[in-house]
Amino acid sequence: MKPGFAPGISEEMTITTTPDMGITHLGPDVPSMYSTPSMVSLIEGTCVRLITRYVEAGEQSVGFRVDVKHLAPTAIGKQVTARVALRELNGRRCVFAVDVHSEDGVKIGEGIHERAIIDIARFAAARGLTP
Repeated sequence: MKPGFAPGISEEMTITTTPDMGITHLGPDVPSMYSTPSMVSLIEGTCVRLITRYVEAGEQSVGFRVDVKHLAPTAIGKQVTARVALRELNGRRCVFAVDVHSEDGVKIGEGIHERAIIDIARFAAARGLTP
C-alpha cells in the first residue's frame, strides 16, 4: 500500500439512477425504485475507487462482507451519492463506514462494508485462474 492509506480517508461517488438499477418484481403498475443490489454495487464501486489510489501495481481489493440497511425508496432518474470512510485497517482487512443519500438529502442507506487487499496474481493462481 502507498502512504496515506489510513483510517479517516474517504471518498464519495454520485450517479444518476437508470431503469436497469430499478426493481421490477412489484409489477408494471408500480413505479420502479432504486434497488438494494444497485445500492450495494455503488458502495462497492466507491470503496474500490478509494482503494485504487493507494494500492501498488498488482494489488486490488475484494469485498467479503456487506452489512447495509436500505432505509428509503428512491425514484429511478434521481441522483444518489455514496460516501465511504475507512474506519478500520487491520493488516490487509479494511472496514468502511458507508452511507447513501438521494439528491433530495434523504439518507437511503447506511452500514459497513469490508474489503481485503489482495495480490491479484496470487489470488488468481489460488483459484486456478492463471493459464
